[in-house]
Amino acid sequence: MKCGQIIDRLEQAVPLALAEQWDNPGLQVGRREAQVNKIYLALDATDEVIEHCRRAGADFLITHHPLLMGGVKKINSEDFHGRKILNLIESHIAHYALHTNYDVAFMGRLCSDYLGMTDLLPLEETGRDENGAPMGIGTVGMLPREMTVRECCQHVKEAFSLEHIKVFGDMERKVRRAALCPGSGKSLVSCAIKKQAQVYITGDMGHHDGIDAVDQGLVILDAGHYGVEHVFIFWMEAFLRQEFPGLEIVSERIAQPFQIV
Repeated sequence: MKCGQIIDRLEQAVPLALAEQWDNPGLQVGRREAQVNKIYLALDATDEVIEHCRRAGADFLITHHPLLMGGVKKINSEDFHGRKILNLIESHIAHYALHTNYDVAFMGRLCSDYLGMTDLLPLEETGRDENGAPMGIGTVGMLPREMTVRECCQHVKEAFSLEHIKVFGDMERKVRRAALCPGSGKSLVSCAIKKQAQVYITGDMGHHDGIDAVDQGLVILDAGHYGVEHVFIFWMEAFLRQEFPGLEIVSERIAQPFQIV
């Protein structure tokens, strides 16, 4: 199987045109004509992930987050990006990423399904699909039932297999209308407030962002950037197994990229 054949199918399902202008999804390192026998899936192309990919004998690494987001002026072993690129090339591993294009196409609704949310609309609309329905980043909708913030925390923890959630707001307040932005969502707090969400489930929430949101009537559940987005790996594995049953698929072990001590 050629790398380009896999990329073509991925881009049919998750078009690059859906990505935000600042983003850089697509083929990061490698050749489209390279032969692929084993795919390795992860959320990030860290040094550890690349080493795991190499040890597994995989020749195609697919991640959610792109390895390269800014300009690269030099590729050498003295720079951490350069070391990753060299390691991938020397190990004959191609690297492809599906980022905000995947967020728009699938991530919001996928994670909402984990929570059993209904009546979904995009949190931030970025366009329309072929049927004229709105598409965008994140979702706003209704939780399965009215619940306290404390109960909502437990609901989110169970849905995404989490041990910890950081909360800004009253734990005993009752909520039903929720906003969800997998990954980093502090820039969309105003969208959640405008769309009358009572609780906002996201990651990477800063101190001032959290307390300011509470002062505007919005409870924040910070489930972590990795905490929610890791379900990308499960979705991608299922998709690839269906589309390319002859290929071997290996996934990175699900584990938070930090420790709380």
